[in-house]
Amino acid sequence: MSHKKQHASHEDVSKRLKRAKGHLETVINMIEDERECVDVARQLHAVAKAISAAKSVYIHDHIEHCLDGSHKDIDLDEIKEITKYI
Repeated sequence: MSHKKQHASHEDVSKRLKRAKGHLETVINMIEDERECVDVARQLHAVAKAISAAKSVYIHDHIEHCLDGSHKDIDLDEIKEITKYI
């Protein structure tokens, strides 16, 4: 099932990922600057959680978009496939 229309969450997810990208660059600099391991680990954890949250929003929005009633042909295999990544 191919969706040309942007989903409602795409702008939000894009902003979240750009923010996470900035934080990840900061973590790389922290490692290169030999910052305290606990500080680096804390920031890595925050980046991972931010990416995970963006992924969850993206996938749930896609599923809702597929099931919103406007699609005549719901591809159950695609929905099963994408739920593997939640």
